Formats: sequence, structure tokens, C-alpha cells
Amino acid sequence: MSNPALHQSSAAPSPARPALQRSLWLDSLRRLARNPGAVLGLGLLALMILAALFAPQITRHDPTEIVPRDRLQGPNVEHWFGTDAFGRDIYTRVVYGARISLVVGVVSVAIATVLGVTLGILAGYFGGIADALIMRGVDVMLAFPGILLALVIVGVLGPDLLNAMIAVGLSAAPTYARVTRSAVLQTKTNLYIEAATVAGVPAWQIVLRHLLPNILGPIVVVTTLGVAGAIIAGASLSFLGLGARPPTPEWGLMLSEGRSYLRQAWWITTFPGLAIMLTVLAINLLGDGLRDALDPRMQK
Repeated sequence: MSNPALHQSSAAPSPARPALQRSLWLDSLRRLARNPGAVLGLGLLALMILAALFAPQITRHDPTEIVPRDRLQGPNVEHWFGTDAFGRDIYTRVVYGARISLVVGVVSVAIATVLGVTLGILAGYFGGIADALIMRGVDVMLAFPGILLALVIVGVLGPDLLNAMIAVGLSAAPTYARVTRSAVLQTKTNLYIEAATVAGVPAWQIVLRHLLPNILGPIVVVTTLGVAGAIIAGASLSFLGLGARPPTPEWGLMLSEGRSYLRQAWWITTFPGLAIMLTVLAINLLGDGLRDALDPRMQK
């Protein structure tokens, strides 16, 4: 005869687990929100993006209009950041310059990410001759300083803003390739990758469905930090006359135009320089926060 208590016990629900296991990305976002530096960086970056998007609404002057009677005016009620040697409003040019500098950073990093991640996956996943050839080429490119390599590339392509973005992207791609290859080598030894390989799953499906989603963490961090470096590199090329062309309101070009007036009109270089500093600081703070949030060792 069966024991009713036994049946009642077996029918009882098991002890409650945590309702649903939180995903890694959700946990990372929560850790990111608890990081004061990352929140500050995100706020500053959001202000820069909003200023770039709504530049016509928050400025009163044309960024390229030459007004000789207003030349070299210091900061005042009409011109908050003063004017340059052509009478152009510095505040307006700084705000419109945010559009160009942010686009330079994003486009350059997009080029570097696509090229670097592709090469890193090919080298890390397939190995052998592909790995040897790709990584030796990467080593050769890394032997040159990034800005020097960008100068060589833009020298070949010609001085232009688009060519500057391509040059910055190509010069940064080796770093993305090395980071991606390292992440792939660590991830492809997992059992689910080996099981998919043994089951005959095509290599492209393994890469897209299993490999790439699991190496996004370090790629996201490097990409975020890379935007700051790309903005500085793009501004450097424009400062040297190899990027944006006058009268484009680009921060690096504004620094170059104001260097002859450092003693008599400090505001021409100060405000675009501050814009570069604040933007790079915001991106670096956000990138550091993402690195800590996505690091498994930071989980509790």
C-alpha cells in the first residue's frame, strides 16, 4: 500500500530558484549604471551628440560666414566663445564641429572594426597558413605608430576628410585584429564550438551564431575606446592640413587656424581644444566603465 505522505511530498513543488537567470548583458548594464565615471561619461557624450544633432536650433550664426567687422572679438554676449580672424562665431563652429568629429570617430572605428574583426576571426578560427600570413601583416603594421601610418595612407590617397577617415580606420585595424584573434582562440576551445564542428555545422554558421556573439564583450570595449583615439587622430590630420579643408568647422582645423593668434586671441584655440578634451574624456570614461562591466571577474 502506497504511502499518501510520499505521494504528497513528491507532488510538492521544488524549492523556488531565482525567478529567471539574468543575462550577462543585463547584468553588465546594471553594473555600468552603478559606475559613476561611466554615467558621467555617458552624460557628457549624450550632450555632445545632442549638440551635434540640434546645432541649427542652439546657434544663431552661420559657421562659415565671414564677417570682417567682427574679427578677433573676445567672448561676449553676442559671441559667447568670441570670433576668429575672419569674424566667424567660434561657438557656432565648435557646435557644428561636433558633427564632423563624431562622424570621423564613428566612421573610422567602423572601418577598423569591420576589417580588424574579419581578419581576427579568420586568423583565430582557421589558424594555419591564414593565421601566419594575417598576423605577420598585422605585426608589420603595428611596428609603425598609428598616426605615422595614417599619415602615409592619407598621403597616398590625398588630403581629404573622407580619406582621413579611411586612413585612421586602416591604421587602427591591426589592434582590432589582435584583440579579436585572442578572443576567438579562447572561445573556440569551448565544448559547444567543438560539438557544432563535429556535427558538421558550416564554419560560417559557427562563426555567426556561436563564436561572434561570445566575443562581443572585448570588441565593444575596444571599439568604444577606439572612437576617442579616432577623433584625436582625425583632428591631428586636419591640424596638419591633411583632413578637413577650410572653411569646414572641424576642431583640428580650428586649432590650426588659431595657432597664429595664441597671444592676442587665445579663445580661437581654447574652445575647440576643450571640446576635443571633453569628448575624448567622456568616451574614455564610458569605455572604462564598459570594460569593468563586461569583465566576468567583476561579477559577484
